[in-house]
Amino acid sequence: MAPPAVASDDVQASRVVLFDFDGVLLHGDAFYLFVRSRYARSWLRKLLVLPCLPWLLLQLPFSRRHAARTLVHAALFGTSEKRYQAQARAFAVELVQHSRLFNRDALRQLRRHQQAGDRVIVVTGCEQALVGGILEQLGLGDIELLASRLRSSWAGMRTGFHNIGANKLKALAAHGVRAWQLAYSDSLMDVPMLKPAAEPVLVNGTPKLCKKMDAALGRVVGRVEWQ
Repeated sequence: MAPPAVASDDVQASRVVLFDFDGVLLHGDAFYLFVRSRYARSWLRKLLVLPCLPWLLLQLPFSRRHAARTLVHAALFGTSEKRYQAQARAFAVELVQHSRLFNRDALRQLRRHQQAGDRVIVVTGCEQALVGGILEQLGLGDIELLASRLRSSWAGMRTGFHNIGANKLKALAAHGVRAWQLAYSDSLMDVPMLKPAAEPVLVNGTPKLCKKMDAALGRVVGRVEWQ
């Protein structure tokens, strides 16, 4: 099926277009890369995880998400909000300057939508300060962004609002967005966001994932292969 979402001069302007970030604009998971870098640069962080290993082993068979949350909390233990934001911005600069992980075709398509007059919103499970810093480094600092948020605590930054699945609909509604024409994603977790779209688009989906997405949406989803 040909991509349904190529912007051109005769495409109606002022459409609302949603882009996921991880797996669409970036090949990979930006926050995972940030957390991994925290552990790689500090042996103290690695030591903090050791007492958690029994708990992690118990969690893994039942919930990878809970195990990941424990690792995030250990990576950010003792980190204030101000310090975290500075570290996130620094990592964003480093990632954009030295990484080949960005999907050039996806970024071109996003800019085509902007040039066509579409309202483009990045709706992502990545953390707000980190993804905002990355978009700024990519020259997209003025784009609308709905992302996950951490919260400050006595132990450091903790997970707060996780903008995934149905939470993306809550974030869009709170942002005043209740209808959209196009939505780009690479994941079944975004079915709640893709289903209301007039044109849902699956990015770099395997045949197996495409079949699952078609079944979940009850129709044939648009497909693009981007590098």
